[in-house]
Amino acid sequence: MIKKIEASKIAEITLLFWLMKICATTLGETAGDLLSMTLNVGYAISTLILLSAFVLILIGQLFSKRYIPILYWSVILATSTAGTTMSDYMDRTLGLGYATGSLILVTILILILCIWYFTEKSLSVTNIKTLKGELFYWAAILFSNTLGTALGDFLADDSGLGFSGGAIFISSILSIIVLLHYFSKISPVVLFWIAFVLTRPFGATFGDLLTKTQQQGGFGFGTTGTSFILFVILIGFIVYETIKKNKSFNTVE
Repeated sequence: MIKKIEASKIAEITLLFWLMKICATTLGETAGDLLSMTLNVGYAISTLILLSAFVLILIGQLFSKRYIPILYWSVILATSTAGTTMSDYMDRTLGLGYATGSLILVTILILILCIWYFTEKSLSVTNIKTLKGELFYWAAILFSNTLGTALGDFLADDSGLGFSGGAIFISSILSIIVLLHYFSKISPVVLFWIAFVLTRPFGATFGDLLTKTQQQGGFGFGTTGTSFILFVILIGFIVYETIKKNKSFNTVE
């Protein structure tokens, strides 16, 4: 028997959601690089460490009874950091390259979404009522963030756009998606997943832009400094979201 979920455990899709998502994915990019490269842990070991952290935090999310901002966004951050090192391991250690790695990850993500749809008859991100649906949701998020890293690296390194050019390119596409959301009849669910995937390479390219040296086309803040700044910003967002959620909960009560 499929376990039913009584209350929404997923963040509401608002402008704040997208700001927090971009911040979390950018932090995931810099934090993943901090562990694997700056601290020289390596892609394989870093992936094992970060995937283990993801599983542990996800268990807490699955057992929660309602939306808890710090728990939900911790899982998002865990998928982002793990996705960074997973992508780098595939593309660099295994030598698949950014284009091949991206193609493999796109295929996996599409398979997850297809199986989710045929199993649950929905890809809704606002009305997940079963444990199975929630598992599909987090699997899709993990691989979309992993895909985003590969796409971001492809745009920055192989496409010739560079870090700033990649960020501008992704920003332009995201702007088009926003217009389609308000002025077209395209399914909001479809637009959500496209935007969710694309905000990851935006975070990846933006993270590279912040951390890389000026000689490499970045601002030269470094992985440690950038990770700290983004962490503080994300915590601020989470505190605000928690206060807002508690006020709303108390009002209903």
